[in-house]
Amino acid sequence: MIRHLLSGADLDADTALQILDTAAEMAAVSGREVKKLPALRGRTVVNLFYEDSTRTRISFEAAAKRLSADVINFSAKGSSVAKGESLKDTALTLQAMGADVVVVRHPASGAPHRLADWVDGSVVNAGDGTHEHPTQALLDAYTMRSRLGRLAGLSVAVVGDVLHSRVARSNVLLLSTLGAKVTLVGPPTLIPVDIAAALAPGTAVCYDLDAVLPSTDVVMMLRVQRERMGDSYFPSAREYARRYGLDGARMRRLPEHAIVMHPGPMNRGMEITPEVADSPRSTIVEQVANGVSVRMAVLYLLLGGNNR
Repeated sequence: MIRHLLSGADLDADTALQILDTAAEMAAVSGREVKKLPALRGRTVVNLFYEDSTRTRISFEAAAKRLSADVINFSAKGSSVAKGESLKDTALTLQAMGADVVVVRHPASGAPHRLADWVDGSVVNAGDGTHEHPTQALLDAYTMRSRLGRLAGLSVAVVGDVLHSRVARSNVLLLSTLGAKVTLVGPPTLIPVDIAAALAPGTAVCYDLDAVLPSTDVVMMLRVQRERMGDSYFPSAREYARRYGLDGARMRRLPEHAIVMHPGPMNRGMEITPEVADSPRSTIVEQVANGVSVRMAVLYLLLGGNNR
């Protein structure tokens, strides 16, 4: 098992499948009356979040506590960071406290990689800038395999704001490694030039959502990240929804077995309509539940299941 999880590119097929298989075992534990395991008793997991993220932070906290680890939640707001403390000084403080795993979310791309140079424990990237979010890609892959029974050979359309999406980058890297065919779909202004070739050579790019739907097994809708946009990347929210939003009519163009995913939080009515988000094809709630199992697997394999 790897020491850090910083990128989808860190995972080869065998390691990724090991995490998914372990997550399935963790999911079985989550279904028991007593949901805790003693695997990480005496270990310390620090959630170091420089950005707000309810889902990811709570998911990692729940995962660590179910494995009996001690959890420290560190928020940049109200901390020494607000007084000007550098990431390196914060890392050295955490090191002195005996952190075994640091789960970090940071607005600067590459911050987890720097942190990994400064601490002796493991570092898990929980989202860095517009770079990556590898555990989200793992839980997405787990959800696809649970619903469809396989990953190899699946046709996955990742739709929307690819330019600002760390979820899209990690999913392209991981799903390509696991044998799925990924197509990036969105306005030309929101799909970086040559991103497909840079991430995975087999990745396709399409600017017409309707053209890809009939042959797609999984549609992954991305949130339009208005907070990261300094310019107008499309004429209006209404125009975006008309061309790239997934509504009931578009959902009915999918094959009968196809599923709809969204990493959350959703802009209902923009990238996805309530009819689709709440339909039986939607895996959005499942993704949240699966996130805990996958993150339990990651923490366990980095520490409890790692002979180092």
